[in-house]
Amino acid sequence: MVVFKYSKTTPGTVSVSPTSFSKSLSACLAAAVLALGGSPAPAQPLSEQDRELFPNERHEDKGWKGLAKMLESLEPEVDTSIPLTPSEITDRISAMLDQGRAEEALQVIEKRKAQYAARPDPLGEDVQLLFLNARALAALQRHDEAIVIYRDMTNRFPELPEPWNNLAAEYVKTGRLDMARHALEMALHANPQYADALRNLGRVQLLMAEESFRAAEQAGQ
Repeated sequence: MVVFKYSKTTPGTVSVSPTSFSKSLSACLAAAVLALGGSPAPAQPLSEQDRELFPNERHEDKGWKGLAKMLESLEPEVDTSIPLTPSEITDRISAMLDQGRAEEALQVIEKRKAQYAARPDPLGEDVQLLFLNARALAALQRHDEAIVIYRDMTNRFPELPEPWNNLAAEYVKTGRLDMARHALEMALHANPQYADALRNLGRVQLLMAEESFRAAEQAGQ
């Protein structure tokens, strides 16, 4: 069996946990509140938007509302999670794919794409998200859809070797060895030292040689 090497992003996760404070610190904060005069307004519960996996940018709270939320965040049972950065989001999606959770990763990708589409000031294409989208489709055996994305990436970003390499792996799975060899040659043109493409090119050449021997046997030679 010939195993093809896919390119993938580095997985990573970020978590935030509440910090326990001593009674003396709580007393100091309470004294600060009294010094300002009055009582803080009750903390507002987290909105549905804040509970989303990737909430929109939050606006800074001012005055008593902000101070009340700061005091509330000292309680261990309060959710103090913060929005993830774009790189942290892609790291989490990549980790899902590495763990075999392709369907779940694809759902997150679609949600992220919808958020980009709804932004009034788009900042261009998220190349990492495109790459992860194709990886998720490939993991779900949706090879033709993955090929469409990889080919689009090679047309728009020909200098990136990873889409060429993964496109070649999809071509092999669908029996198109000549096209796989060409894609790997393009990956090596972009980066002659790209180890995954070098290994995969050798594997494709072995597969093509096996096909030639089988054709010769069938011809009686």
